[in-house]
Amino acid sequence: MKPTLTTSASDPFAVLKMMTRVVDGQVAGFVSPPEITGIGVDFDPVPTQVSEDVGLIVESSGSTGRPKRIEISLAALIASANASAKFLGGHGQWLLALPANYIAGANVLFRSVVADTQPVIQNTRVPFSAEGFLNSVSLMRGGKRYTSLVPAQLDRLAALIDLESQNSGIIAALQSFDAILIGGQLPNPATLESLKSRGVKLVESYGMAETSGGCVYDGQALEGVNLEIIDGQVAVSGPVLANGIGEKFLSSDLGEIVSGRLKIIGRADRVIVSGGKKVSLDDVEARVAAEEGVWDVIAVALDSKWGQSVGLVLAVSKGFDESKLQGMLLGPAKPIAVQKVSQVPRLISGKPDYQAARALLAD
Repeated sequence: MKPTLTTSASDPFAVLKMMTRVVDGQVAGFVSPPEITGIGVDFDPVPTQVSEDVGLIVESSGSTGRPKRIEISLAALIASANASAKFLGGHGQWLLALPANYIAGANVLFRSVVADTQPVIQNTRVPFSAEGFLNSVSLMRGGKRYTSLVPAQLDRLAALIDLESQNSGIIAALQSFDAILIGGQLPNPATLESLKSRGVKLVESYGMAETSGGCVYDGQALEGVNLEIIDGQVAVSGPVLANGIGEKFLSSDLGEIVSGRLKIIGRADRVIVSGGKKVSLDDVEARVAAEEGVWDVIAVALDSKWGQSVGLVLAVSKGFDESKLQGMLLGPAKPIAVQKVSQVPRLISGKPDYQAARALLAD
């Protein structure tokens, strides 16, 4: 058996120190949730000892329900780190811009230890900001530079580029990375296209805690990872799987393999039946997000006389014409409730907080 060590995400430097012991095989690590306005968050303690092969115990994001804990072996984490580095062109220096208690943020620090490089750590205890990101980027000195962002962070940076007098600060910072991993949910295609046309090296990452984080980059499975589509859902196998899963992990994501590349369509649990017809909430979000004047959007399922119907929580520019939605979303995709907010609710991981969105619409 191996002892466990719990460290708070509020102290990412302590988490980095813990990761050195994890990589050395001395302990199994658990990163507890960060403090909120200086107050610690209650969480169920992890066992004091776990199996010898365990490297990290991580929690899922909990965007659709109660988070679950997942044990990932040290071997799986190392396999993931090395496969990622091989795809990207070698190990390098990382910038931490995500909370370390979720797999994407934890991987940034774990991979820094594997690469024997000093990461730059952004203050993740405060909301993500362009200023904080730019300050952190200015501290990077590595020959190869990487970071991991969620789509909401990328959208925020992209929205500010055209407001810059010279279009130089943010875009230059983004261009300085050898790769920026974008994961956690489907990104905005317009944002990707715009930034890639400016020379920003974006890599769409697909994966979850059960697969040691991203295991598919730009639709291509990392070395050792195998993909299948079973009844429309993505199944993953290979050395990156977490403990207790077995030989294959069947995700909740709908996808297809086109010309050897994985294309994610949406989540199976994000498809509702309204009036006897299926509606993808992910597709609704993508269509609304593409509308000019929409900054951010969350689509959720609401109970209705048709079974379930669409509800929208929107962050839009001043003067946005809401009637656009009525003409664009027809039939069962037409929302029965729309709530405008200054900022859509998100978890500290950056993923949409669907439960909070439903509560806003219920109110």
